[in-house]
Amino acid sequence: MSLVAAAVCPHPPLIVPELAGAAAPELDQLRADCDAAVAGLLASGAESIFVVGGDDRDASPDFPFRGTFAPWGLPIEVHLGRLPDRPGTDGLPLSLLVGAWLLGRRQPETPRRISWRMATAAHDATVEECAARGARIGSTRPWGMLVMGDGSACRGPKSPGYDDPRAEAYDEGVARALAGADAQALLDLDPGLSAELMVAGRAPWQVLAGAVRAAGGEWRGELRHHSAPYGVAYLVASWERA
Repeated sequence: MSLVAAAVCPHPPLIVPELAGAAAPELDQLRADCDAAVAGLLASGAESIFVVGGDDRDASPDFPFRGTFAPWGLPIEVHLGRLPDRPGTDGLPLSLLVGAWLLGRRQPETPRRISWRMATAAHDATVEECAARGARIGSTRPWGMLVMGDGSACRGPKSPGYDDPRAEAYDEGVARALAGADAQALLDLDPGLSAELMVAGRAPWQVLAGAVRAAGGEWRGELRHHSAPYGVAYLVASWERA
């Protein structure tokens, strides 16, 4: 069956209000826009959701999925799947952990049963490897993607990567690609430049592009959010078949 929809979200740990503390209101709009993108994905008719995020290596965790935000300040437990006695996977990387947290906020509103899958794409994976991985994803049922990734981390002197004059143009290019559901523009992102700008989302975005290219057909996109409040670009988008 075919890919029917996708949602793109960032994964800052501070999106979790308890971790942000008094600063939580600063990301209220980001949180709301991510919730809207995930709600749209869950309402798309997809019966299987594939969550992909970046990490140091390619991996496909076993279901059910569990993790904790303890490394980021509080032992907030997150799980995706209703089989607590099954071994599954503990210790989700941040990208998948935030993805599971976002899905958990909206999942109770979805009456039908959805199956979940997760994978990480290595930060240093080539464009061809990412596209091929996306093309291999499939399901016997209509399926959707939740794609987790931040933009550049070099947006100003207080950013994690300090200030890089190339960062804003890079992020604007990604924003245009997400707004226009332009898979080719995502595949054109340069891995070397992306690494220099500390972009966490390049590989997952290119997995999405590979999946959409393999699925074929016309797509439309909606850019729901683009900001860089802490010197890191956060982009939220929804893609669906036109």
